[in-house]
Amino acid sequence: MAERVLSTGEINRAVLARQLLLERASLAPERAVEQVAGLQTQYAPSGYVGLWSRLAGFRREMLTDALMGGRIVQGWVMRCTIHMVSARDYRPLTEAVRAPRRQWWLRAYRAAATDMPKVADAVRRYLAEGPLKQAEIQRLLAADGFPREVWSGAQLWIDLVRVPPAGTWTTPRAHVYGLAEHTVPVPEPAPSEEEGQELLVRRYLGGFGPASAKDLSSFCGWTVTTARQVLQRLELRRFRDESGGELFDLPGAPLPPAGTPSPVRFLGQWDAVLLVHARRAQILPEEHRRVVFAKTSPQSVPTFLVDGRVAGTWRHVDGAVRCEPFHELPPAAVRALQEEAERLTQFYASG
Repeated sequence: MAERVLSTGEINRAVLARQLLLERASLAPERAVEQVAGLQTQYAPSGYVGLWSRLAGFRREMLTDALMGGRIVQGWVMRCTIHMVSARDYRPLTEAVRAPRRQWWLRAYRAAATDMPKVADAVRRYLAEGPLKQAEIQRLLAADGFPREVWSGAQLWIDLVRVPPAGTWTTPRAHVYGLAEHTVPVPEPAPSEEEGQELLVRRYLGGFGPASAKDLSSFCGWTVTTARQVLQRLELRRFRDESGGELFDLPGAPLPPAGTPSPVRFLGQWDAVLLVHARRAQILPEEHRRVVFAKTSPQSVPTFLVDGRVAGTWRHVDGAVRCEPFHELPPAAVRALQEEAERLTQFYASG
């Protein structure tokens, strides 16, 4: 039987639905980050904005409490990038990407490559009595004769997590780290690489599907070959996109019609729906990508969605959310944007 062809509009709405951006969900923060395959949070407050846009009745203290209580943790996971993930997902997802992360680092930092297990042992020794600031860990590494660059790779050989209140709304700087084994329970039996890979695929398709093997590899930091191997181990639906490309999906995952209403939504820095792996959904029109991800800026630019696509940028300044549309918007969209901006302003002002 020929596989169903999904239009770009259908893929757009599918990703938005699974990312909880068509309708706010009534979920605990730890379940929400599982649904959306983690939140990329180099800048911690973006996780708060991301959940505010996705959850009904979300308040800042809900995420802070989940971080302080260890139900959500922040660590280097996919693509060697800081993510907020649930405590129960942290171990399997880390196991799923451990080998390719190390391979990437050894290629990227060949000149600084040294005995990384020895570096990991040193960091474990520094943190044995509790968390330390990043600057102190780096000072200790230098005192032990390690090159400065090894800090960026140390966390790929030893599992480290941000230790709150570092990495929260009121203390956004991610500068305090501890051993994951001190705070994140290790399940029994410990997850295997294969189990972690399969969970990661289910999380990705549940949050970003339907998707190609290439999309999956881009998100996970795997080769396309590895992505295909893991996909073949699972019972999945198959579709085609408008150009004939193969798409994989979870059985029963939502596929709203292309014309499903999509409300105004605000996104923070580095929201993963805008990254290259999700290009198929065309949530970020290509003509605006260079503005949102400017090479001269260390952060991406916060954006807002109108009818399921990025229509401008925003910033919180002088106590208010200011929006800068990329083009003239219909009057109804302007009103909806103003109302949502006022709600986000109130979110910033809340205690």
